[in-house]
Amino acid sequence: MGISFSTWRAGGYANAAVPRPADPATLQQLGGQTMGTTWSLRFDNPRMLTLEQVRAAVESALGRVIAQMSHWEPDSDISRFNRAPAGSRYVLPAEFAEVMRCASRWAAASGGAIDPTVGPLVACWGFGPEAREGGLPAAKALADARARVGWSRLAFDSVDGSLLQPGGVALDLSGIAKGFAVDHGVEALRALGLVDLLFEVGGELRGTGQRPGGQPWQVLVDGDPTKARRVALADMTIATSGDRWHRRSHEGRHWSHTIDPRTGEPVAHALASVTVLHVECMQADALATVLTVLGPDEGFDFAQQHDVAALFVSHGDASPAAKATRAWPAPARA
Repeated sequence: MGISFSTWRAGGYANAAVPRPADPATLQQLGGQTMGTTWSLRFDNPRMLTLEQVRAAVESALGRVIAQMSHWEPDSDISRFNRAPAGSRYVLPAEFAEVMRCASRWAAASGGAIDPTVGPLVACWGFGPEAREGGLPAAKALADARARVGWSRLAFDSVDGSLLQPGGVALDLSGIAKGFAVDHGVEALRALGLVDLLFEVGGELRGTGQRPGGQPWQVLVDGDPTKARRVALADMTIATSGDRWHRRSHEGRHWSHTIDPRTGEPVAHALASVTVLHVECMQADALATVLTVLGPDEGFDFAQQHDVAALFVSHGDASPAAKATRAWPAPARA
């Protein structure tokens, strides 16, 4: 069979957004802009709900994530926390608290390879809404940014979902919020009674149910030089982190937007991308960030230890080299 979306390419995947002649009329699609990127939906609509109703559900869910967790929006919950006075405690909305539980879990498990307080370092290296202008950061600016980073300083209470603002902490959930937006959008669609769909935000995807005809949704994972890896998303999600989408350069030095919170420096290993499969896109997104920071060796060992389905693609002398963990599925048949 064909794959779900073939002309659209983003985030390391190739999919098929043009309906095939054999597709039934109930197999429909929508798309739009969100979070500085795009969203796409392919879904079976047996009750023929209006596209306006479906779009409204998606945009409402995505709007909720933006209102809570976008550090590009000055009135969002995350921006208000970042401006809060030292010593204040901020009770998070339910969705925000859920994301913080996930981020805190993997921060603890990885020794801080993902850190929701990484915002000052991201800005210092020239990324995000508070990006510093110019080339390489000065030593003092980098030291000041490092002093403001440390997820344990938040004293996060996972029960009541509250955070301490110790002063100067700037949350940045870019490594996880997009995956949560996928999950949250799917929940909104399920509330409409839609169960067979493939939903994507900025290259992160979640497939639920199946295509009309009983076959699973499938995507082609980019980056493997030896074979096209077609992966079935049967109630599964996929997320990729890598160094090829957002980069800076200055006086011959090149660096990616992925910052190692433990060192304060952009990652500088041979890893080109990591793709993760998980039942929750929030988890897949967070893990892809963790493994990218840890790198091809430490990251691979971490993924094996935690039974993470991951595909690592490293820069090679002649061509990229791909390596999959034992939990990564065998390629799906066409």
